[in-house]
Parts: sequence; C-alpha cells; structure tokens
Amino acid sequence: MQTILARQLFDPADDGLKYLPEGPTCCGDGRISWVAIQHGAEADAGSLNELDLESGENRCWPLPGRPGFAFGTEQAGVYLVGVERHLQLFDSSTGECRKVSDEVDADVEGTIINDAVPFPGGIVLGTKDLKFAEKKAGLYLWRIEDQSLVRLRDDQVCSNGKVIRQDGDAWLLWDIDTPTKTVVEYRLDLKRGRLDEIRVVLDLTDLDIFPDGMVATADYDSLVVAFYNPGDAPYGVVRQFRIEDGIVQREWQLPGTPQVTCPLLMEYQGQVQLLATTAAENMSEQRLASYPRSGCLFIAPTPFDKVRPDYRFTVKELNRIGH
Repeated sequence: MQTILARQLFDPADDGLKYLPEGPTCCGDGRISWVAIQHGAEADAGSLNELDLESGENRCWPLPGRPGFAFGTEQAGVYLVGVERHLQLFDSSTGECRKVSDEVDADVEGTIINDAVPFPGGIVLGTKDLKFAEKKAGLYLWRIEDQSLVRLRDDQVCSNGKVIRQDGDAWLLWDIDTPTKTVVEYRLDLKRGRLDEIRVVLDLTDLDIFPDGMVATADYDSLVVAFYNPGDAPYGVVRQFRIEDGIVQREWQLPGTPQVTCPLLMEYQGQVQLLATTAAENMSEQRLASYPRSGCLFIAPTPFDKVRPDYRFTVKELNRIGH
C-alpha cells in the first residue's frame, strides 16, 4: 500500500466554519465550493462557501438552516442545496434560497438532510439522525424529470458518501450508512424509483474509525473514502479501495486532524490532486489543543491523470424546477 502525506491548504479564520466542513465540489478556475453544516455545537444554521485555492480568499453565504450539500449548476452562482429537510435553489448573487422539493422524512422526527450525489436523472440524497442512534433516516431519489421525491430506504442512521454511474438502462449506486461501516452497491431503477441491493462492496466493520464521504476514481475501478476518527490519532486518513476485491491501494495521511469528512479528486496546478475536509465537531478545548488543524482543508498529490467531473444541472433544467 502506498502512503501519501497531505498538507494543510486552508485554515478558516472563523471557528464556526471549522466545526463541520463537508461536501467540497469543483467550481472551475481553481475554485471549490463547500458547506459548513453548522457553525457550532448549538448552531441551527450553516453556510455555503466558495474558496479560491490560489489566493486563499473564501466567500461565505449564510443559509436558512443546516446544509448537507451544495452542487453548482451551469448557471453561474446558482446552487442546488440540501438545507434541513428540503432541496433548495440558492442564488449567491441575491442570497435568495427557494424550496424546490417536498419535505424529506416528513413522518419522522429528529433528522435532517446529509450527503448526496448529483447525476443526469436528479439527485440521490440521504438524511441523518441528529442523535446518531436510530435507524430512521431516509435515502431518497429526487428525480429531475418530474421533480418528485421518492423514498428508497427509511432505515439508515447517518447516510453519507455516495457514488453513482450509469449501467445500461439502470444506475449503479454505492452508498455509505456510516454506523454500519460498510459500502453497499445497489441497482437504481430511475423510472420506477426502486433500489435493489446487489452486494456489500466494502466491509470495514473491523475498523475503529468510520467511513464518511466518498468519491470514485475516473475509471470507477476504485472508491476513495474519508474516515472520521472520534478517537485519538496522529493523523486522519483517506483510503483508496479497489471495488473488485476491497484491497486498500493507498492511504493519504492528514497530520494533526483525525476527523476527516469528505474527499474530492480535482485538477489543480496541472495535476490531479486530492482535497479533503476535516472537522472540529464535538471536540473539547483540550482535544482541539491537541489537534489544532481540525476544521482545516488539506490537499495531497495523487497518481491519477484524470478526474470524473460532477454532473451540473443545465440552465434548461433549472428553468423547469419549481414551475
């Protein structure tokens, strides 16, 4: 297994932004967007952020609740954002945030939207139990064709990393429900709104750390998983697993920050690099003193020569939403 050391890239000036950064996505021109899910342990709102990697300038837009994800679109400054229990359209030029979906988990208490993945058929998104205790969180398909919200599962705890790819007339979905410490492969029937489990791809139950965010390599041969470690460790880890047999191919180590939340493979400075978010969530002052880099963004080299770009919804699709 190859080991690669990551370096700190960005240290948010505001401690609130360090609490729970997640969901980095590429914006082009050396910029990424990311969400701060909540600005502290008792906070009930977070923000959308856009970081210029060269200058280190970070623009921050408050959101009307806690965001789980934000995906850029072909319309400059317009994002599809999962906030609390609705998918919303956010226009950074005006600050307007408009609900465009039905409520997720409408018959359940104590959950909010968490991780998601966009694709030409819409968005697959999950929720999380805020107490991280009950199997009551949902996994959903928001289908852009008719803007319907279809519940695929109702028994997850903390729905996290997701990867999707087309497979004939259907879609293959790889999904993490963090407490299970497994990555499960499903076949998604888009028209029927149905999910069939195929197999457990990665069984990580022997680990004392938890899989969180996840992306795929451009060839879909491997999954790159960020791990959240609530215990003490000299570094946090992101690991690359071969889907065929679960073999760990390489590990990126993030010094001084054990709670790694999300990875992103992106082209930056002429090469494909790994960017990762980390979190200061639930850390005491004493623990933060031991891990002062918690909440920073990190970057590291990779051996890859190309990336798989995220799907961006078109202006035509955006014009249909909510009408």
